[in-house]
Amino acid sequence: MNKLLLIIFCMITLPAMSMEAAPSYLENHATSKEDRDAISQVILDFQTAIKTKNPVLLSSLVLNSKILFASPATPDEIREDRHEIDITSDGIDSDGYISFAKLLKKEKASIEEKFYNVKITQDAHVAWVMFDFEFFRESIVVNHGVEVWQMMKSMDGTWKIISVVWTSKGKPPAQ
Repeated sequence: MNKLLLIIFCMITLPAMSMEAAPSYLENHATSKEDRDAISQVILDFQTAIKTKNPVLLSSLVLNSKILFASPATPDEIREDRHEIDITSDGIDSDGYISFAKLLKKEKASIEEKFYNVKITQDAHVAWVMFDFEFFRESIVVNHGVEVWQMMKSMDGTWKIISVVWTSKGKPPAQ
């Protein structure tokens, strides 16, 4: 009975809370055309680093090589890893950036990542970039999903990527 009351309460109150208008000051993000242009250039340079297989260019875009750079495992994959490999597995590969940079250096096939529906949200020295992506190998889509970056403006005024997280849906279904 208590669970039923809780469910009914949530069904009534949650929609009302989410439809409430946000105070106007919350939408006053501190942004500038110069910053948005600089962030857009990082996006273009990231794509160029992949297409030209240039890990040095890629490294110039990130804060450091220890950033979060991962496609988190699904809950089922984590459960399987914990059961079969490592009881402390959390689904995040700690050397994601380094592994990707090495892949760029060693990859023989042509590769490219294309971005769609790019959305940049900036507030002062912090920004978020979110987009749909396709990852190509030899002009064939081998992965697609949603990717999100967190960025920060460094002390020298350049924008740096501080995390990259994406979903991995593999090859798209045949169309």
